[in-house]
Amino acid sequence: MKYPNDQQLINLDVCVLNALRLFANPETELPKVDFSKFKRPLVVGSGNAAATGRIIFAGKDAIFADESTYKNKLKNITNIDGAVLFSASASKHAPGIANAVKEMGKKVILLTCNPAARDMDNFDDVYVFPHLPEPYTYNTSTYMGMILAKTRENAQHILDYINTAIDKALHEFSPGFDKFDAFFLLVPEEFDLIRIMLTTKFVELFGRRIARDVFTIEQAQHATTLVPCDTELFISFGCENKWWGKHKLYIPLPEDAGYAAMMAIGYYVIGKIQAQKPPWFKENIAHYCEEAAKWFGKPMPVIA
Repeated sequence: MKYPNDQQLINLDVCVLNALRLFANPETELPKVDFSKFKRPLVVGSGNAAATGRIIFAGKDAIFADESTYKNKLKNITNIDGAVLFSASASKHAPGIANAVKEMGKKVILLTCNPAARDMDNFDDVYVFPHLPEPYTYNTSTYMGMILAKTRENAQHILDYINTAIDKALHEFSPGFDKFDAFFLLVPEEFDLIRIMLTTKFVELFGRRIARDVFTIEQAQHATTLVPCDTELFISFGCENKWWGKHKLYIPLPEDAGYAAMMAIGYYVIGKIQAQKPPWFKENIAHYCEEAAKWFGKPMPVIA
């Protein structure tokens, strides 16, 4: 396998800035997705693709599933009238899921970043989103584009806010992220669905080297802080933390923040934590991709 150099293996915060610049470019067009053919679709994805599906279909009559649960949902929920798949690569589990849905005589819509998916017979409609090459698992421009297509937030405004308000909050924070080995993230209730994405990103970047939890203020009140830790940092995004933690950091959100802004700012802060920790991700990603290629039976590039 060809190993990328350090300039290609950027940290997550840099990846966020690159993605926002892509979507702030007037020449970048996002597809207008039509879900109207379905009244009660099965919405399926793996990892943060599943979280993206939940965000886009929030408040809708939909059945949510992942690669482990979609068969059970298809079998037992009889009024599912089609499926919407979220998959940046349209490989790995997506073709098999689509086949299972098609075998039941139902149509499948795919949201992806892989143009080759248009030529696949598994899907009835394919919407291809722009993205940038990124280290495997980052999936920042991929799912950010899909969320922006729903929320229609202004990517330039989010970028400007990060470069001013967020950088100011981080610059003023002392002693720095490297002094902590546990992180407790608090998000506003209206962004409950971002918790999956932020938790997944911690797992991908840090594994079990760093402890982490992500809750809303309301959820945090239920014995989540019963066991204290002196090296734990409480980071609250757009919500005031009056109660918990010896060490606190407040990260503001724009007044008009939607899920794209919450995702971008959350990932950006996690990227800053990554920058102050040992390079665990960079040291292990090439070997991981070699092993993953065996599981999935196809090459898994480190940069995709």
